Amino acid sequence: MFDSSFRQLLFRNFDCVQSAADWFHVKPITVQRWLDGTSHINPMAEKLLIIKALGYLPNDNRWSGFRLNEEKAIFITPEGREFSPKELTSFAVYKDEYNQLVERYGRIEAPKIYPAKENLPPFRGGRRNQAAIWIPSKLK
Repeated sequence: MFDSSFRQLLFRNFDCVQSAADWFHVKPITVQRWLDGTSHINPMAEKLLIIKALGYLPNDNRWSGFRLNEEKAIFITPEGREFSPKELTSFAVYKDEYNQLVERYGRIEAPKIYPAKENLPPFRGGRRNQAAIWIPSKLK
């Protein structure tokens, strides 16, 4: 990848050098050196940046336009429809129900579009248990 392509892709996916450095698990000066051209860009950083830019989906024509939003933990289709992980797990049941309803009543001309369901992050608000006190094995 060329330095200019890396620079463009980096600033398209990150707001600042600090956020990119945090994501790559390097210091900001390292990212700055990659951008300046004073040091070679780490090949793994290039691959990670491409994966992030694609939204963790394969580089295939069938997946073009699909995205993942990390902050909200949702899957976004090219039409802008959003699905949470819980909705995707029950998708097979919804599809079977839909096919049976279409067989029985026919298709709906303009179905209403609903937003993605709220996807609560795990371990909210201090619900984790406190870690046990560490005691060296020779003192047990």
